Formats: sequence, structure tokens, C-alpha cells
Amino acid sequence: MKSAFSKPNLKIASVFATVFMGVVTAASVFAANPPAAPATPASPAAATAATPAAPAPTAAPAVTGKADLVKGEASYGTVCAACHAPDGNSMIPANPKLAQQHPEYLVKQLQEFKSGKRSNAIMTGMVAALSEQDMKNIAAWLATKANKPGQAKDKDLIAMGEKIYRGGIADRQVPACAGCHSPNGAGIPSIYPRVSGQHADYTALQLNTFRDGSRKNSVAMTQVAAKMNDREIKAVSDYMAGLR
Repeated sequence: MKSAFSKPNLKIASVFATVFMGVVTAASVFAANPPAAPATPASPAAATAATPAAPAPTAAPAVTGKADLVKGEASYGTVCAACHAPDGNSMIPANPKLAQQHPEYLVKQLQEFKSGKRSNAIMTGMVAALSEQDMKNIAAWLATKANKPGQAKDKDLIAMGEKIYRGGIADRQVPACAGCHSPNGAGIPSIYPRVSGQHADYTALQLNTFRDGSRKNSVAMTQVAAKMNDREIKAVSDYMAGLR
């Protein structure tokens, strides 16, 4: 809405400027880029329907340099295939599918297993002998493998899972999963991982470990999971398993 004031009262203008500047995160930004007109206030209906904002992402490190897919396949076959299947599509519900995952995300997880930032006794042992180049090679090779679709299994929770994934939980400021992981669960390369087709058991376990603090390598996910109950975690995990 454009301002209707032609000769604003100085006192009113002063109050308006103070309120508006409070919205700006830094006074220097306001001074450098002053707004041409006051922003249109949101209507009560729009504010009620607004989806909670997603927390800031934990960016994965850029995968620089050239990866060797031949070496990646060889390393994967030696170290990873027994638990995650030869093509990265794990058949074990507790072990994640890795096929078609963003390489930056995989490298970040492998680095953090090795450093201890992400705790898992089995994975710590598995990555101990891997170099940074080995991790890069494995991640790049897995990114070339097609992710096999899964399916939701709990008919009673599908509606709840879809609602959380697509709209979040507004009254607790839980953002929609789709905002970060995309509507079809493909994620956003180098920032958010692919979640479509992932085993529901694995996803639920990760959300629970974020919630109880035993997984500490994503502040954003810790904040999200802390506001969800067991039923909601189960519902959205099952729903993501069937995304495609």
C-alpha cells in the first residue's frame, strides 16, 4: 500500500521511521538502501496461514578438484557395499540409502564421522582409513547411481506426514520439510540432502538422535526435531520413504 501522506506530521514520521528501522538487521544497511515506501503490512489471515521460516542451513563443503569414479567404485565396494548394498540402495532399514545423494553432503558426513563431530561407532571405524580424496571419489561415484523409490507403509499416518512435510507445524514453528528438501524430496545440492525414498526407520532414528542431542552435526535439524513428538517423527519419516 503506497503512503497517502503528502505532508506528514514530523512526530508521526519520526515514530514510523523508528518502528521501520527496528525491522532492519543493521543500521548501515538501512542507510545504504533506504526503502522507497513503507512495506505493505500482512493481513491477519495471511499471517495465520504463513509457513514458519526454515532455520539457516549448515552448508556442506564444496567438493573441489577432480574425483576418480573408478577408484570411488573400488573403495565403495571394499568399505561400504556390505552395509549399503553394491549400488548404494541399502536393503537394510537401519542403514541409509546413499545412491544419488549429493556428493558434498556425503563428503561432509564422512569427514564428520572421522573427526568425531558425528558419532557412530561403526562408521567411525569404517572411515578411519579413508583420505579426503577417497571420500570425494566414493561420494562422486554414489551420485551417479539411481535412487530406488521406496514407499510409505503406515496408512494411518500418511495424511499427517504429508501435512508436516509440505506445511510444517505452524503452532510450534516447525518449518515445512519441502522448503529445504524440495517438494519431491530431491534436496538442494551442497546444502540439503536428498530424503526421497529413504528408509523410514533410518530417517526416524536420525530425527530422534537430533532431538535427544546425540547427533550434533546440524543445528538446524536439532532445532526442528526438538519441537516434534514421536508420532509426528514417525509420520513424516514414513511419508518421505514414499516420496518420488
